[in-house]
Amino acid sequence: MGADTMARTTLRAKGQLTLPDEVRKAAKLQEGDLIEAEVSENGEVILRPLATVDRSQAWFWTQEWQAGEREATEQARRGEGEVFESGADFLDSLS
Repeated sequence: MGADTMARTTLRAKGQLTLPDEVRKAAKLQEGDLIEAEVSENGEVILRPLATVDRSQAWFWTQEWQAGEREATEQARRGEGEVFESGADFLDSLS
């Protein structure tokens, strides 16, 4: 969707609107994404995706990854695992 392309939507009951598919795709929006709304002095409504977590780092906050983080924290608390002095020592342990 280029800068000269326009999409229309209709304001529904309770202030709801549906962003057309081409807008969602162009903005890379997914269900559950936060959107910030601003009203300019001349009355224009500006919608911006609001990323609370950089998308490239979103994997860290998945349920699966967070479960692994909790498990690792618990293992460390129990004194389990192995500590390496350097990255090279860790890599050596893999061979």
